Amino acid sequence: QVQLVESGGGLVQAGGSLRLSCAASTRTFSTYIMGWFRQAPGKEREFVAAITRFGTATYYADSVKGRFTISRDNVKNTVFLQMNGLKPEDTAVYYCAAQTRGEWGRPTTYDYWGQGTQVTVSS
Repeated sequence: QVQLVESGGGLVQAGGSLRLSCAASTRTFSTYIMGWFRQAPGKEREFVAAITRFGTATYYADSVKGRFTISRDNVKNTVFLQMNGLKPEDTAVYYCAAQTRGEWGRPTTYDYWGQGTQVTVSS
C-alpha cells in the first residue's frame, strides 16, 4: 500500500505560479510511474502530467505544455508539479497518483491516489 499526500495548493492570481508536492510513503518509490491529474467541478478527472520511474521521460497534457513541469526526487520520495503562467481554467483539485503498468495518461491505470489539493486561479 502506498500513501500519497499532496501539498502546495492555494489561491493565486492569473499569471502566477504554484509548486505542488506529493510525498509518498513507500521504500520502493522509484518503481512507480507518477502522475498528476486534476478535476474541476462538474468535470471528469483529466490527465495533467506524468514522469517515468527515474525521471528520464515526462508527458504533459496539451493544455499545460510549456507552463507546467513535473519532476521527482527519488531520495525524498516526492514528486513535484511546478505550475507557471496559471490561468483561471487551471482551477481544480489536483491529485497525484502512482502506478507501475506504464500507460501514463489514463486515470484507471493508476493504483494509488492522494486526497487532492485545491488550486484556485483568480482572473
